[in-house]
Amino acid sequence: MNCYNFRYYCDSPEIDLQTQQPLGCEEAKKFIKVNCYPVANICCDGVLHTGSSVGFQLDVPCKYTNGKKFNIALLLSIFVGFLGADRFYLGYPALGLLKLSTFGFMFLWVLVDIIFIALQVIVGPSDGSNYIIDYYGPVLENVEKNNETHLFRTT
Repeated sequence: MNCYNFRYYCDSPEIDLQTQQPLGCEEAKKFIKVNCYPVANICCDGVLHTGSSVGFQLDVPCKYTNGKKFNIALLLSIFVGFLGADRFYLGYPALGLLKLSTFGFMFLWVLVDIIFIALQVIVGPSDGSNYIIDYYGPVLENVEKNNETHLFRTT
């Protein structure tokens, strides 16, 4: 039987302190591999494991970051968002100038930007990378639904 079907534990990935992502996370790579160990006295894949022998490697997702911090973007949006500072910081100079010249569309755009940045949707760094957020911090994940998503049990 496959080791995925039994109890196991995996190593925590080594975290890069600059990017707060696993070491080896690059723009082209969406996953890194970590070693996983089946618990002692489990026989899977034809091997009796001791609890300290590697049984398989698990893919751990990683997000490419390029230097834009979530907390700085949110604070800029809250305190000087009407001047467009958050948009300049995230790499949108044209939108920053528009926001500056209209005082954030009379603060309406400021409020919308605060909500979007806080929810980590729509507004992100202009290069398509992700915000730098603590690896074990409050990261929101997008949950997608497709034809293979099971919403209800049919049996």
